[in-house]
Amino acid sequence: MPKVAYSEEERERIRETLLATGLALMAKQGMQHTTVEQVYRAVGISRTFFYSFFPTKEDLVVEILYQQQPKLLAYARKLMADPALSWREGVRQFLFSCCYGEQNGIAVLTVQDQQRLFRRLSKESYQQFRDRQAYLFGQLLSCFGIRADRDRIQLFTNLSLTAMIIRRAIPSALPLFVPEAADETVAFQINAIVDGLERMRE
Repeated sequence: MPKVAYSEEERERIRETLLATGLALMAKQGMQHTTVEQVYRAVGISRTFFYSFFPTKEDLVVEILYQQQPKLLAYARKLMADPALSWREGVRQFLFSCCYGEQNGIAVLTVQDQQRLFRRLSKESYQQFRDRQAYLFGQLLSCFGIRADRDRIQLFTNLSLTAMIIRRAIPSALPLFVPEAADETVAFQINAIVDGLERMRE
């Protein structure tokens, strides 16, 4: 007979496994191509049981992004503490890893993913997401030794996400861009961001 009752500890373990599995799938194949069915089948639970944790796919995606935030901050701190890396190399490596998230287990939303996700978020959920995003980028700036005021956080957020999105959008969502120059474009953007951050740090 199938098990019908789970302890709170078991439910929490299953929830964490769902998030970890969803993150791995999203990092590899993107939000659009990651289905609820792929996630619950990989974890070995039923569709109905999955929805007792996350009412919609979008709820799962938001929680995955929240779960990823402390990992990103820990990674940035590790790079900044690495004596083998200069400050510039550490920041550049962090941004590079995010831009090529599918190679590094980091989920990055495409333009289409963002549109789908935020069309389905309530006003409150959207504001909570923005607040948590601002906190993450503020913590990253502080980790890089830069005073994290509101204007700097907003600028750093936009510049970083622009590089990540451009990397994922060429050529599928941006067909007029030159795909052969995609990697060089991202490298140029990252170096420009690092230059700007270095000036803020001085």
